[in-house]
Amino acid sequence: MKYIADLHIHSRYSRATSKDMDIEHLASFARDKGINLLGTGDFTHPDWLAELKRKLKPGREGIYKCQDVEFILTCEVCNIFTFNGVTKKVHNLIFLPSLKDVERLNEELAPFGKLYSDGRPILSLEARRLVEMVDKVSHTGFVVPAHIWTPWFSLFGSKSGFDRIIDCFGDQTAKVFALETGLSSDPGMNWRLSALDRYTLISNSDAHSPSRIGREANIFSEPLDYPGLRQVLMEKDREKFLCTIEFFPEEGKYHFDGHRVCHSSLSPEESKEKNNICPVCGRKVTIGVMHRVVDLADRELGFIPHNAIPYKRLVPLVQIIASVLKKGEISDTVKREYQRIVKDLGSEFAVLLDLSEEKLYSSLSPEMAKAIIKVRKGDLKVIPGYDGEYGKVEISDEKEPASQPSLF
Repeated sequence: MKYIADLHIHSRYSRATSKDMDIEHLASFARDKGINLLGTGDFTHPDWLAELKRKLKPGREGIYKCQDVEFILTCEVCNIFTFNGVTKKVHNLIFLPSLKDVERLNEELAPFGKLYSDGRPILSLEARRLVEMVDKVSHTGFVVPAHIWTPWFSLFGSKSGFDRIIDCFGDQTAKVFALETGLSSDPGMNWRLSALDRYTLISNSDAHSPSRIGREANIFSEPLDYPGLRQVLMEKDREKFLCTIEFFPEEGKYHFDGHRVCHSSLSPEESKEKNNICPVCGRKVTIGVMHRVVDLADRELGFIPHNAIPYKRLVPLVQIIASVLKKGEISDTVKREYQRIVKDLGSEFAVLLDLSEEKLYSSLSPEMAKAIIKVRKGDLKVIPGYDGEYGKVEISDEKEPASQPSLF
């Protein structure tokens, strides 16, 4: 039995999020997609916390339920602090086992930021102090650095991050045991850093609208309660943590270097040749995720650590449908076809991951079945994103794969 978890999302109380990011819509979309466990997101926001208390019912230890969808208490915060006289900005995910623990932590965090201002609050608080405070509130609470390569707000970000984890978390580093790779990187890129071998790499959607949940996710071999999930992540249990589901990292909006306003996109090699200068305007480019990985890596691309959790790259079903039908992803035609497919065949992840080619061809149009199979094989054309501009993944008509094949 597969147990699929998306542990990092936001509520409608975060900036730039859909008004439909409420429990009911999240549960409905999770069922369609085949997601079993969702992070609640935003538990530091008082109004969202009140909603969680009203609408979620206690389930297995540390797990809450809405109908048949499970939730775990999570939030993302932005830590802003100085290190050696330099301002650092790092986003972190917090996991807690109970609503009472959430209330206690919110009381501790309130002096360091305006919790009402945003579902993802800004805290004038060192990252190491955050880990210390979470541990004080609950010894089973834990912190996971979020989207660790994003340029502006992350652990290794080119704009305001660190080169070493210990510099960020100091004497609390040993309490950090998992890292979130983010949309613009995948595990294969992170495996190039031997310093990350001891950490469990997780992948989540960071969704701001219900349709985006599950674009990255984690697949476990069985249902997990809060202590079980924590233990699997802490021990990097490869028997229970089967794999992660990955966005094609090139599609992330910070994969390559460049300037969005100049329509200037550069690979790390091209950027280095130009001394990181935009060829259009002559200013410094925004250094992307791939460039930072190359700078910090001590291994060649393709190295696989012995204890690595596997991964699979996918394209969301609605994106595949839109490509085949040559319609916009939010068009009524695409929405109707999506609902028909998940109703007939079980869920989005069942279609993308599990159904045999024979079943796909017998249940779908030949064009749709062929497109899904092409995605599974990585037979795609990929245009990397840069400087806040999402990349593009196009289903290729070519016979040979247009991008690097998946490692798994």
